Amino acid sequence: MFEVWAPLASSVDVEIDGNRHPMTRGEDGWWSAEVPGAGHGTDYRFSLDGGPGLPDPRSRRQPEGIFGPSRVHEHDRFEWGDDLWHGRALPGSVIYELHVGTFTPEGTFDAAIGKLPHLTELGVGFVEVMPVPPVPGTRNWGYDGVDLWAVTENYGGPDGFKRFVDACHRHGLGVILDVVHNHLGPSGNFLAPFGPYFNPSAASFWGQAVNLDGPGSDEVRRYFVDNALQWLRDYHVDGLRLDAVHALHDARAVHLLEEMAVEVEALSASLGRPLTLIAESDLNDPRLITPREAGGYGLAAAWNDDVHHALHVAVTGERHGYYDDFGRDVTGTLAKVLTSGYYHDGTFSSFRGRSHGRPARHVPAHRFVCAAQNHDQIGNRAAGDRMPPEALRLAAGLLLTSPFTPMLFMGEEWGARTPFLFFTDHVEPQLREGEGERRRREFVGHGYDDWADKAPDPGEELTFLRSKLDWSELDDDAHRAHLDWYRALIALRRTHPELTDPRLDRVGVAHGDDWLLVRRGGLRIAANLGPVPLTVRTGPGNVLLALDPATTLTGSELLLPARSLAVLEAG
Repeated sequence: MFEVWAPLASSVDVEIDGNRHPMTRGEDGWWSAEVPGAGHGTDYRFSLDGGPGLPDPRSRRQPEGIFGPSRVHEHDRFEWGDDLWHGRALPGSVIYELHVGTFTPEGTFDAAIGKLPHLTELGVGFVEVMPVPPVPGTRNWGYDGVDLWAVTENYGGPDGFKRFVDACHRHGLGVILDVVHNHLGPSGNFLAPFGPYFNPSAASFWGQAVNLDGPGSDEVRRYFVDNALQWLRDYHVDGLRLDAVHALHDARAVHLLEEMAVEVEALSASLGRPLTLIAESDLNDPRLITPREAGGYGLAAAWNDDVHHALHVAVTGERHGYYDDFGRDVTGTLAKVLTSGYYHDGTFSSFRGRSHGRPARHVPAHRFVCAAQNHDQIGNRAAGDRMPPEALRLAAGLLLTSPFTPMLFMGEEWGARTPFLFFTDHVEPQLREGEGERRRREFVGHGYDDWADKAPDPGEELTFLRSKLDWSELDDDAHRAHLDWYRALIALRRTHPELTDPRLDRVGVAHGDDWLLVRRGGLRIAANLGPVPLTVRTGPGNVLLALDPATTLTGSELLLPARSLAVLEAG
């Protein structure tokens, strides 16, 4: 059965092998047709009012890319091997974010499967995969996707993704998929002819906003809710990271995010395993992650950039753009985010020129996903440069002993030197040639005035190739020592319940100009952010883990070398 929503069309045909078969209009603008002999593997397009054939808005497979025909793909043909998988809860877990195309030299799901033992040995609980729908050309971050129900053939197509999820589950790893519902990419976007999918008056820097509250929006909302359910049900994914939800323009009484949370909760009950929705939001609004019974949207978690910014400023000294707000009282700012979640909780933001956010100290800290690095904070730098390893080790020590849900970005666990640059492969010349300038304009005011001098052409294949991880770095002693530090921190997090306790009111922080002493139950995390050794009064105890072997505890005083961190157990 072929079905498509096209409420404004007078006639719709399904085109197969050059032949057009008329479809019958049903209720609410849905059209359908039975075509004898068609089934799994059949290529097809839809024609509206006798026009050219277009891909199915709900296409499950695009074997020839975004401009090619759709292909019937029956999900239940795949043989799963994860029968014993009962899901994984987010609290207490560590997330590992990766981009399939640059995670391995081959850049495929099957190649990524070969690296899963590395992740299990690292100790993470979830793999977060950047978007996988079809995109222009052969390389992209994934946020230019258009056929949102399909999986790019560049990585291995729908069955390749299922093999990856299946393998993750057999390795004890949950899978979170990054999905983009706030806009579609500029190339190969054929949704508009089918119906009122887009808001005629709202847009973001990335493109026209989707229609969530105007005429015809009931089916548009259904399109995105059903898309979310597909990934969780048909691909066995354990959670979704919802991209830039602040760009979802929805004035309805029940926001799309709340509607989606209700439906996902029902699916979770049906499947018998936890399903997680994580919002990326620039709003600093705890309503996203407040239970519905208390007037919130009921999402499981949200990214918290304030924690990233505070960590980044503290260990790198950078103060440009939005970092300026976090650099005026470095240790005081760190103390606030570690005990309050948000730094901007109604405070004035000089970067925005207004007050921003609302308090969130009542929220369990595991609902904040926090990182020292992620794809945005590396890739949105002109040179795609990562944090220096010595700074990253210090940031990781503070992050992985924090009450939040930590997230790592691929390669940071061994101090990867490869950049993660912004790259695309647009087919249309005007998009390909203008991408670099568009990218520069997006970050005006962020302190990257030398963007044009530092940023390589996003459309050059070399930009993509330079962003691939170099796994041979693990043969180097310095990289292995870096990896050992991460493994030890994650192991400590697993064995000491104080470190996964999400109650912010049980986190105590004392601080000076260059030092921080965090109290987590019977543990103390002491950090020296300055360039010279210093002594911190911690109370008696023993050192469990130290970044620098020269760290010494004498009585109640800890001697911390420059830019180092130690975890102590109180005596």
